[in-house]
Amino acid sequence: MRGCNFQHTIPYYASMKQSLLLPLLILSFISSRAGRITGKATNEKGEVLPYASVFVKGSTKGTTTNNQGVYFLELDPGNYTLVCQYVGYARSEKAVTAATAPVTLDFTLSIQQTTMNEVIVRANAEDPAYEIIRNAIRKRKDYLAPLDSFTCEAYIKTLMKTRKLPKRVFGQKIDEDGKKDMGVDSAGKGVIFLSESLTRIAYRKPGRIKLEVLSGRESGSSGYGFNFPTFINFYNNNVNVFTEKLNPRGFVSPIADGAMNYYKYKYLGSYWEEGKEINQIKVIPRRNYEPLFSGTINITEGDWRIHSLELTLTKQSQLELLDTMVIRQIHVPVTKDIWQTKDQVVYFTFNQFGIDATGTFLNVYNKYELTPQFKRNYFNNVIVRYDTSVNKKSMAYWDSIRPVALEPEEIKDYRIKDSLYAYRKDSVWSQAYTDSVRRKESKITVGNILWTRGLRYYNYNQQRPVELSWMPLLRQVQYNTVEGLVIGGGVTYKRWWPKAGSVLSFTPQVRYGFSNTHLNAWGTLQYAKKKFERDGTGITAENSSWTLSGGKRVSQFNQANPIWPLFNSIYTLVDRRNYMKIYENYFGELTYNKRFDNDLRLTAGVLYEDRLPIENTTDFSIFKDKDKIFTPNYPYEKIAGQFIRHRAVVANIQLQYRPGQQFIEFPNGKFAIGSKYPLLTLSYHKGIDKVMGSDVDFDKWKFSVSDDVNFKLRGLLKYRVSVGGFFNDRKVPIQDYQHFNGNQLIFASDYLNSFQLAPYYQNSTTASFYTTAHLEHHFNGLLTNKIPLFKKLNWHLVGGGNAFYVDRDNNYVEVFAGLENIFKVLRVDIVGSYLNGNKGQVGLRLGLGGLLGSSLRFK
Repeated sequence: MRGCNFQHTIPYYASMKQSLLLPLLILSFISSRAGRITGKATNEKGEVLPYASVFVKGSTKGTTTNNQGVYFLELDPGNYTLVCQYVGYARSEKAVTAATAPVTLDFTLSIQQTTMNEVIVRANAEDPAYEIIRNAIRKRKDYLAPLDSFTCEAYIKTLMKTRKLPKRVFGQKIDEDGKKDMGVDSAGKGVIFLSESLTRIAYRKPGRIKLEVLSGRESGSSGYGFNFPTFINFYNNNVNVFTEKLNPRGFVSPIADGAMNYYKYKYLGSYWEEGKEINQIKVIPRRNYEPLFSGTINITEGDWRIHSLELTLTKQSQLELLDTMVIRQIHVPVTKDIWQTKDQVVYFTFNQFGIDATGTFLNVYNKYELTPQFKRNYFNNVIVRYDTSVNKKSMAYWDSIRPVALEPEEIKDYRIKDSLYAYRKDSVWSQAYTDSVRRKESKITVGNILWTRGLRYYNYNQQRPVELSWMPLLRQVQYNTVEGLVIGGGVTYKRWWPKAGSVLSFTPQVRYGFSNTHLNAWGTLQYAKKKFERDGTGITAENSSWTLSGGKRVSQFNQANPIWPLFNSIYTLVDRRNYMKIYENYFGELTYNKRFDNDLRLTAGVLYEDRLPIENTTDFSIFKDKDKIFTPNYPYEKIAGQFIRHRAVVANIQLQYRPGQQFIEFPNGKFAIGSKYPLLTLSYHKGIDKVMGSDVDFDKWKFSVSDDVNFKLRGLLKYRVSVGGFFNDRKVPIQDYQHFNGNQLIFASDYLNSFQLAPYYQNSTTASFYTTAHLEHHFNGLLTNKIPLFKKLNWHLVGGGNAFYVDRDNNYVEVFAGLENIFKVLRVDIVGSYLNGNKGQVGLRLGLGGLLGSSLRFK
């Protein structure tokens, strides 16, 4: 067969002044000694090549062009060869001499000419791409982490723009003032987010990593910007892109161990570069609605490593949130035998909820150091650390370190938004500004008063800030058979001491039942303090609070409050089922909470209650059914009659800890981000007899282990396992039993802390030992991507079970299967149960689950 040429292209879219004077002079001197090379990268048609890679041959020093194809590079005086690369185009090399005067050096790249090697054609012959990919798969582990350690710097620029905005988003109106604050025009078009950052990356085997955010800048804000390099490593079998929210299963790499089962490949030809043959392979998913890439990957001949790639994800790749994502990478040698990513660009589009937006994430990697010396204990539980002056860098600083020229719209965005931010910052405590904000906040709407946010007043005093807020009225309205129609209200007063890092709040609340005419009133006083210390090793951050509450209130018998009053109101009025059982109590409670620097959490307190029984006082419901009668207002499944008034003093302590917890360290605090180990929780309650008239005497304990385990392509497993019991049960009122959180409503209760079909109190116990288990597996598109309708709707399977065991006569098991991510929010389960060894019931449960639903449920 004769060789033939193919054209292949992929188009893209006073004292302070004195203190600053010396550094700026030094910076100016250094800059004047360096030669600036500027230019533009285009194709043969004169079309710009956005984010093309430009670097010094034989080194990792380089940059990329901006969206207009423009680049600049600062070099010491001398002779260099610059290389310009762009995926789908032949690379170009040009010699240049850097001097003190600026030099212009443009690049014109031609479409990559690939040559098909001569092959013998046979019937059903395998495409040559498959053997190339097999070789790349064999070498994958060698290239996954080729260096024992290294450091480098990553310049990260993030740009997000809207092309259209709706009038409302999730019911919230976007008015002209809102658009102006966002930085978009009346049509909703403009830059909504722009940031730059410089991050130092450190790595050491096995798998130890640390990011030091040296500087960050966000347009129109004092924020730090988007600072985390988007590590997208295609040598991993399972590729993570930004966040698991985009797809918790991850995406299969085109050179994963099992990639042949997921992809088809087509050989597009080869080309030569620096004496090395580069094979161009087209990557084609075998099936739609699998977490797979499509596009082109270039593999070097002989050593079978990734040279460059351009790969795409779409909705048919099970991409969540975004509509499309394009990833482009160029790899270069940092030594003779080791290649690393030089630059990476990720483009995305978003067109949902009436918002049409695009974005670009640019990462440029420079200053690779392959034999770094790390201080002792450098790699610790802080994996991301922000410099204390991260967002305080000057414009001159950014101009000196920025490897990519800003585009005109970016320069304009910085100028306008930063000026506006500076004005607002200077005037934020001025009378005129605060009066303007107050006028906006004082707008009283029916929706705010009744349901959404209530009312809020803030004094805008920088030294003594105070806030007063009222709870929405309808959220305090409910109906039950004891009190009838219930209305309530509450006000919260907050006072901050910014320098001390403390806040004091007081919340008085009232509740009135129209049927039993009982008025209950109570209040909560809380003092919280944040401890923040910095030394040579880092930050120590601890939070603590004291909470004192007391008065007269209404409580559920199960203090875990398994029944939401709104749902109980609906069932009582519509279906004549009064599941929620309540009692009144005069109470006083003191609680201490502390979060230690290692994220160990301690809660300790003491509760006094004078418990009063209350009875049903109304039989009203909207729909009458003579076959349905309201049940007594006590746990009739467990006790034969109403409890007798008594007093209780109960002390409690709880410890919660996650081993191996990792942190992000900000200039003013610490944030826990998780660990590979599960969360451990130990609690103990002591009923104290003959103190303040207390008539309880018990010792109750509980130990729990819980975690989420992501199996990537196989889904996400969530579990919680607990054991507990009573050391002493001499005097245990029904309120202090161990209750298993049941549910008799069609609305699902807390999935990992309840039993969806279990009765509320029938199995409550004072046994010396019990165990509970909750397990659910979220398939996240596995299996349903084989079902035509479900794969297009992106509905996901979920399944699992819940159980508790006390003894042969007191036990419960339920299994469930369902669908979630319905409209990104809803979840539906079918549940079957066995109670005390006997077949129970089968029921339907509606809840929140999926991409957005899980977050709403958590809130």
